[in-house]
Amino acid sequence: MPGRIAVSEQVAAVWQIATVVEIRRETAHAATFRLAVPGWAGHLPGQHLMLRLTAPDGYVAQRHYSIASAPDDSGHIELTLDQVPDGEVSGWFHTVARPGDTVEVRGPLSGFFAWPGDRPALLIGAGSGIVPLMSMVRHHRRRGLAVPLRMLVSARSPQELIYAAELGAETTPVFTRSAPHGVPVGRMAAAHVAPLLAEQPPGGWEAYVCGSNGFAEHASRLLVAAGQPVDRIRIERFG
Repeated sequence: MPGRIAVSEQVAAVWQIATVVEIRRETAHAATFRLAVPGWAGHLPGQHLMLRLTAPDGYVAQRHYSIASAPDDSGHIELTLDQVPDGEVSGWFHTVARPGDTVEVRGPLSGFFAWPGDRPALLIGAGSGIVPLMSMVRHHRRRGLAVPLRMLVSARSPQELIYAAELGAETTPVFTRSAPHGVPVGRMAAAHVAPLLAEQPPGGWEAYVCGSNGFAEHASRLLVAAGQPVDRIRIERFG
């Protein structure tokens, strides 16, 4: 299949040292952390990893994070993290982490939400739910894939839209609290989803939904109401 990447399950089960090499601010509350992982075996767009922090006193905190970067052979991966109030791991990244710091990672994990680039993809996300979807968009661009790909993404405002400067014609943003002049404000609705289902590519869409529990349920209902088969909706949720 176009863009398919083989990943060793044996390698994915091993903890590896990852070094922070770059930190990029995305919004006031989200930043991208580029990690060097020399033994990284590759991943599929949409997969995630387990990250582990160990304090000097031996206390360990582990979290699952979606991978934001497209697959490549550079030995680097990127994570985009929201700063969660009182979050142990996200708080460390946003307030303590500097280039040269190390963490442990294990992965990639889970193939259910992965998109190797072999079928038309309709991506729907909200807030930091855009992170694994952006891995798919970047993969689509990097490989120059001809397969159709469209993305709907919801954010409170343009200032809170992660990757805003990188989004292109494949993306339609929906703003729920404030928007540029002339752009409607409101929750993602049938009017955003139905046109994409009305003009499906050959073979139909594979839909990928990522966001909070409430958003995932809402977006899934919109898809089903517009005619998307339930068995072709993949959901990654958090919170």
